[in-house]
Amino acid sequence: MRKAAITRNTTETSIKVAVDLDGSGKYAVKTGVGFLDHMLEQLSRHSLMDLEVEAKGDLHIDAHHTTEDVGISIGQAVAQALGDRKGIRRYGSAYVPMDEALTRVALDLSNRPYLIWKVAFGGDKLGTMDTELFKEWFQAFAQAAGATLHVESLYGDNDHHIVESCFKALARALREAVEIDPRKADAVPSTKGTLGGSL
Repeated sequence: MRKAAITRNTTETSIKVAVDLDGSGKYAVKTGVGFLDHMLEQLSRHSLMDLEVEAKGDLHIDAHHTTEDVGISIGQAVAQALGDRKGIRRYGSAYVPMDEALTRVALDLSNRPYLIWKVAFGGDKLGTMDTELFKEWFQAFAQAAGATLHVESLYGDNDHHIVESCFKALARALREAVEIDPRKADAVPSTKGTLGGSL
């Protein structure tokens, strides 16, 4: 069963996350940041990963710590659920349009974390959320999940559409990358013979 549960408590946030990589896209998300909730629901629905997130953070300051720590916690849960990463397809990619916006995501679950982020926004806020925090979420997720992650907004005018296409493209790429390859279900997809725990 490729499931995991993470609890993360700091002086800034208290977070519980549960994932099932072989789910059906069911979600229950409550972070206190409305737009982030909306994006995580998209991540679950389009990756088919069941996702539960309950977060309480220092939102009286801003949404930075909550956003980053939720990214860390989801990434840790995905990494734990993957185990030794045996049998996974490892790579995934997707182009996702949303109206006038188009985003490309390429993903390698290599356990070598790296983020390339080529996304620009026209405004500073979406709802109450600072647009600069989306990069922080993707960075935190990539680092904790052990993913090489390239996110590129090819074009778009509406910041909501740009961000949503980023999360949906990650979801579709993740769905592909975590799938078990029936041709090599018993092998780690690396000539090294290991991905989990290696650099």
